[in-house]
Amino acid sequence: MEPSQDSAAAKVISLFIYPIKSCRGISVDEAPLCSSGLRWDRLWMVVNGRGRAYTQRVEPKLALVQVEMPMEAFSDVWKPDRSSFLGIRAPGMDVLKIPLLEPSVVIDGVSVWEWSGSALDEGNEASEWFSNYLGKRSRLVRFNEAAQTRPVNAGHVQTYRVKFNDMYPFLLASQGSLNTLNDRLKEPIQMSRFRPNILVDGCEPFIEDFWKEIKINSLTFYSGELCYSCKVPTIDQETAIAAAGAEPTETLRTFRSDKVLLPKHKHQGRVYFGHTFVCKDSVVTQSKKANTIKVGDPVYALKAVSSYDDVNANSDYTKTLKISSSSFGTT
Repeated sequence: MEPSQDSAAAKVISLFIYPIKSCRGISVDEAPLCSSGLRWDRLWMVVNGRGRAYTQRVEPKLALVQVEMPMEAFSDVWKPDRSSFLGIRAPGMDVLKIPLLEPSVVIDGVSVWEWSGSALDEGNEASEWFSNYLGKRSRLVRFNEAAQTRPVNAGHVQTYRVKFNDMYPFLLASQGSLNTLNDRLKEPIQMSRFRPNILVDGCEPFIEDFWKEIKINSLTFYSGELCYSCKVPTIDQETAIAAAGAEPTETLRTFRSDKVLLPKHKHQGRVYFGHTFVCKDSVVTQSKKANTIKVGDPVYALKAVSSYDDVNANSDYTKTLKISSSSFGTT
């Protein structure tokens, strides 16, 4: 099905960047793109003593770690200098400041899901801060963009790259989808539970599931796959406490599970919320001016399908990741 390109299918109402994987996001009015997604998004990650990623799945306290950046960092051509810092706050902790200029120390053996490689170490002060906060040995590392590449782990979009994201560079969700979910919940939840990058409105609930190709501010995005929820949406992002009854996952299971949406397919107990994307144009131009998307941008659905069987057409959901279906989501 080929939707009209003359009228917008939706509008961007919020943009979120998560500088440190599994920590709180930053709401921005505009977001510049780089070759691996949104600039600054999941550029840092907290790891354990073996270099393995910490996420809210095992360390829900990360939900309370607030990250601050200079707002000019989200303009299209801004570059950090020696006075530019990443500010990190958490309950009971002093403010930690991390220079936005890249550190020089490289450490090996850093891993997240299927990927392992080297990363840039943010030093002993950051290590002590996170070790004290989490109560276990920790280090803060930065993705080594100059030396490392991490491909999207899906065959049909394998040429695209991510940093410390779970799998895809962009997660898009609609306000209408959340509203529909909240209508079924005893206690409504915030969109922060699902940690999207792009929040849209003005469209039918869950219509984003069917978008195969969209355009935002002249940038073309291709669909990855439906995002299947992990434990993180059950964690209240304001308290770091898991919800009673594993909500909203249990309610999503009644109308958003693979059993409901894909009755003819092999079922793995997954529930879906949001749609992952890659961006065809997520590169820096020769003028070094980054492409950007902004709040208020219209979203045009250039290609869409009409059934969940067709949504699955480009993705083998049973082979994409060799990890348990209950583990993966977006952090």
